[in-house]
Amino acid sequence: MQAAGLYAQTMAERGFLTMVFDPSFTGESGGQPRYMASPDINTEDFMAAVDFLSLQDNVDPEKIGIIGICGWGGMAINAAALDTRIKAAAASTMYDMPRVNAKGYFDTEDSEEARYEKRKALNAQRIEDYKNSSYALGGGVVDPLPEDAPFFVKDYHDYYKTDRGYHARSLNSNGGWNVIG
Repeated sequence: MQAAGLYAQTMAERGFLTMVFDPSFTGESGGQPRYMASPDINTEDFMAAVDFLSLQDNVDPEKIGIIGICGWGGMAINAAALDTRIKAAAASTMYDMPRVNAKGYFDTEDSEEARYEKRKALNAQRIEDYKNSSYALGGGVVDPLPEDAPFFVKDYHDYYKTDRGYHARSLNSNGGWNVIG
C-alpha cells in the first residue's frame, strides 16, 4: 500500500520500529476472493500484526501503536477499540469505511429497510462474483473526473490518479474493489 509505506518510512526516520502489511485479499497478500475489503477481516488483520509484533525481541509489547490509512483508518480504530494491547491509534482517512459500508455516504442509507436492501444486493452480487472466475470490480476512482463530482471524489482523484499517489498495484488507482456484505 503506497501511502502506508510512506507513513512507515517517515515514522522509522523518527526512530520508531515500523511494519507495513497488505490487508487480506489485497496487494501482495494471499487469499480469495481478491480485491475485497471487509471491516471484520481487516480489523483482524491489524490485530494479527499486533500478535506478530508482540513476539519480537526488539519490540516493547506495551508500546504498540497503529496507523490506519485511507479506508483502513476506520478499521484501525475498530482494532484499537477491541485490542487492549494497542496503546495508540491514528487514522488518516477521509471517511470511516465501516460506517459508510453500514450506513452509506453521509448516512443516506441509515434505515433498517435501506440496510437490508443493501445487504440483499451485496449478497446477490457475491453469488454472481463467485459464479465468474474473474471478479467484476466496482468503485475505484472515476476517470475522467466529472466537473460536478462531490468534493471527496475530487480529493480521491487528486491523490490516486496523479503522480502523488498513483501506484500500479493500487486498486484505487486502477480498477476498484469488490464489496463484501
